[in-house]
Amino acid sequence: MRKHIIACYLGVLLISCFPLWVFAAEILFDNYQGGLSPKWEEKSFKGETLYEVTQEDTVICIKATSHSSASGLSYKINYDTKKYPILTWRWKVDHVLSNGNALKKEGDDYAARIYVVFPSLFFWKTRAINYIWANRLPRGKAVISPFTKNSIMIAVESGESKTGQWIEERRNVFEDFRTHFGQDPPRVRAISIMTDTDNTGEEAIARYGPIRILSFY
Repeated sequence: MRKHIIACYLGVLLISCFPLWVFAAEILFDNYQGGLSPKWEEKSFKGETLYEVTQEDTVICIKATSHSSASGLSYKINYDTKKYPILTWRWKVDHVLSNGNALKKEGDDYAARIYVVFPSLFFWKTRAINYIWANRLPRGKAVISPFTKNSIMIAVESGESKTGQWIEERRNVFEDFRTHFGQDPPRVRAISIMTDTDNTGEEAIARYGPIRILSFY
């Protein structure tokens, strides 16, 4: 994935974000009941990954299909991770990418990823945390993106052992940011999903269930 992160950051800065004025214990981004919310914006880097709302195993979800392509969906949002530190979601992939490798530019593809974007007025200072379904990177391992030091890749799942089944994930974004960037995070301005296979030239299918942020663990 060449220059994807920087290009995405520039796009996020142009998005008109809306703060969460009402403090609640849980906020659901989109349940997909009426299709995709207009707050989702597609960003294409190379070709287009197909994103469509479907239902599988009683779960209404976004199905992503990538054929040597790289595009993502970015959800416009504005919130403080001190108030909403927890990000939770469900996802499922058919298989991992044979040539995927989070340590190399030519392997920087993922069957599924969810990433949190922390923009800056100076785009080169924009940071992101990528929660990835890795191929060979061990589960729980975090590395710097091969494209930019401002992007952290965290393998919340890895390998084939859980492919084909829905997996529930839960991350403390506030603590992840402090751990890897050494300071408190700025406000989140976007949550994005992306299934990309442009570098490896492979194919991937993933499903993303509804995404929530929580004020408690």
